[in-house]
Amino acid sequence: MSELQEVQITDENALLQDPLKAAELAAKLLQVQEQKHSIETPYGMVTVTIQGSPKPKRPAIVTFHDVGMDHKLCYKTLFDNEDMYEIVKNFVVCHIDAPGQEDGAAVYPAGYQYPSLDQLAETIPCVLQYLNFPSIIGIGVGAGAYVLARYTLSHPNTVEGLVLLNIDPNAKGWMDWAAHKLTGLTSSIPEMILSHLFSTEELSGNSDVVRQYKAAILNSPILSNNHLYWNSYNSRRDLNLERGGDVTLKCPVMLVVGDQAPHEDAVVECNSKLDPTQTSFLKVS
Repeated sequence: MSELQEVQITDENALLQDPLKAAELAAKLLQVQEQKHSIETPYGMVTVTIQGSPKPKRPAIVTFHDVGMDHKLCYKTLFDNEDMYEIVKNFVVCHIDAPGQEDGAAVYPAGYQYPSLDQLAETIPCVLQYLNFPSIIGIGVGAGAYVLARYTLSHPNTVEGLVLLNIDPNAKGWMDWAAHKLTGLTSSIPEMILSHLFSTEELSGNSDVVRQYKAAILNSPILSNNHLYWNSYNSRRDLNLERGGDVTLKCPVMLVVGDQAPHEDAVVECNSKLDPTQTSFLKVS
């Protein structure tokens, strides 16, 4: 557990009048309550960061990050936002770092067999059993969205809802595979990961957000580990989702994608394969 810090509790009425102060207090409380666990799974050691404490009869919020990052880079801005105050106050949050992607991870030796995305999905039951979480609400981005969707297909009774950002539920076709191989000959791993995270327009615009992610990925001390996760993402199997069929996400799902994002078409297609009475589709600029 992180070192305890003194937190001054402000009058509750004052918090209600000033949401920003309430959000700052929530962030401080989460830092004090933050716990880290290293959990052994059949597919490697998984680092889990818990924020808050479990609430009786409420699901845990479980996050899974995208390639080229850990949970902090992927989710810190979201969960520190003042609009998330009520959520972080009322739910325990469980951030899962894929094996070898966490801050301070050891570099895997050459030839290490990294788990597939299907196998990463099967690390989640180990985490939930260790933490005694009977049900979850999943939040995933990119590769993490795929992992959570795959987990939900296999364990539908444990998932009460999903928020999936930039999900691509399809395996790479032969043309995509060939294009990926050719790109690998002319582009570095950081460049390929950045093109997965951002559109061409965003990269050329070089905003503060893009520069932050670019610096983090270019300077990553575990870039070879990031490469392994990237390869697993590009070797993913088709989820074979089918509206009205046996293979579908049976919980409420929110799909989120950016306008002109690299995965816009894939998310639109995913939306067409899910139950419209259970699915919300949000496209943001």
